[in-house]
Amino acid sequence: MPKLTGKVVKAIRVEHSELGRIVGQSLKALRELTGFTQIDLAKRLNVGQAAISKIENRGDVQISSLKKYVEALGATLRIDAAFNAKSLAAVRLEGAFDFDLNDGDQLSFPIFGDEVFRPERDVVLSIRPLYSDKIFEGKKTIELRRRFPVAAPRGTIAYIYSTSPVRAMMGSTEIENVIRLPVAEIWKKFGKMAQITKSDFDDYFTGLKEGFALKISNARPFSRPVNLTELRDRFGFEPPQSFLYATSVLRAALQNEYSDISH
Repeated sequence: MPKLTGKVVKAIRVEHSELGRIVGQSLKALRELTGFTQIDLAKRLNVGQAAISKIENRGDVQISSLKKYVEALGATLRIDAAFNAKSLAAVRLEGAFDFDLNDGDQLSFPIFGDEVFRPERDVVLSIRPLYSDKIFEGKKTIELRRRFPVAAPRGTIAYIYSTSPVRAMMGSTEIENVIRLPVAEIWKKFGKMAQITKSDFDDYFTGLKEGFALKISNARPFSRPVNLTELRDRFGFEPPQSFLYATSVLRAALQNEYSDISH
C-alpha cells in the first residue's frame, strides 16, 4: 500500500469518542458493502483480525491507517474542507478567492494530496456563438473575463455554453492559465488571440482597470450539443452571466454521455 508522507498527516488521529464511533461504523458498513469479511481485510493489510475489529468498534485510528483501510477495499480516501457561500464570504472579503457560489453549493479543498488547497471544480463559461465557434475552430486561444478565480488550477475543464440564439452546451476546453492584468495590457498582449475587435473589447471592459485572460487549449466539441431545454430538465441548469461551477451531476453527464473528457 502507498504510504502517506508528512508528519502532520500521520499525527492526526480520530480518537475514541462519538466521532470515532461513527467513523468505525462507517468503515464497517463500507466493508460489508464491498463484500469483504474482517479476515479478508486483515489478510490484505497483513494484520490480525483483532486490529480490524478494534478500528470498526472504536474508530481509534490514525489517518494514515484509515487511508490504508479504505484503499484495501479498492477505494480512495478523501478528506476535504468544504466552504459554503456564507462561510466563504469572510475569505472573499480578504481577496483570497473570487468564487460565485449559490445557496447550498460548496467549494471543497482536499486536505492532502497533490492538489492541496486547490479547487477541484470545472466551470461553465457563457460565450457568444461568434466566439465559441472560433474556439472550436482553433482560432481563439484566449477567453476574456471581467472577473475569474485566478487560483483556478491548470487543466481545469471549461464547458462552453453558447448563448442566444444557439442556447446549448457545445463542448469543452482546458484552461492552461489565468492571467490578471491591467485592461490595456490585456489588449496589447492578447487582443489578437482573443479574436475580438477593439471596440467590442473596450465595451466589454468598460469601467474596469483590470481584467482576466484565460489561456485555453484542447477545445473539443461534444458528440451533439446539449440544448438549454435538456439542461434545465435534467440538471436544473440556468445559463450564467459569466461563469459558474459545474455541479457534480452535470459534470459527470457531460464527461460520460457527450464526450471522452477525463482528468
